[in-house]
Amino acid sequence: MPSITENVAEVRSKIAAAATRSGRRAEDVTLVAVSKYVGAAEIAELLAAGCRDLGESRPQTLWEKAAQFTDPAIRWHMIGHLQTNKIERTLPLVSLIHSLDRMQLVNELQKYAQKKNVQIPALVEVNVSQDAAKDGFWPEGFEADFAAIIKQPNLKICGLMCMAGLHSDVPDVRREFASLRELRDRLQKNCPPQVQLDELSMGMSGDYEIAIEEGATIVRVGSALFE
Repeated sequence: MPSITENVAEVRSKIAAAATRSGRRAEDVTLVAVSKYVGAAEIAELLAAGCRDLGESRPQTLWEKAAQFTDPAIRWHMIGHLQTNKIERTLPLVSLIHSLDRMQLVNELQKYAQKKNVQIPALVEVNVSQDAAKDGFWPEGFEADFAAIIKQPNLKICGLMCMAGLHSDVPDVRREFASLRELRDRLQKNCPPQVQLDELSMGMSGDYEIAIEEGATIVRVGSALFE
């Protein structure tokens, strides 16, 4: 079976090809290696292969792995649902929150950031597939929610995040990713200067090439790196 190092090289090659197809460079797309199902040995191999952006979906697991791997060059990404009672322990460890998925979390993050006098980089999660089982703001009426979110002075909103529908076929996946890009483009027209919305986090192991073709700047890849 291919090694993790070989898999990373293969994924990076596909990222570069998809970026070229979308008129961009490979350097325009950040690979976040999703390490939630692997242990220390696999993470060490990811690091050796040059992966510095690591994604975790459970705060407790992120705490444990961040305690094991303390290299300041590692950038931890919180890509899953963040419970408000885990904010205080999680925030000092992460470089980017991908899953700003509800107003309660927005408000609690602002309280924490104001108390600590810090800025929190975050992406707003949008439920583009409108699947009731998924987290995220629904596209309908999102502009009003977004207007409230960007008023929070200690939240640095860098862009949007989504996941394709669990049962979406390829045309649906492409349409869902395109809808997030189009939503971002509409929002950008009315954003204040300090809100850039440069990032689109979309695409996982099964669909990251489509996501890049539709404008993703961050892809969250797990199983393709380890199989």
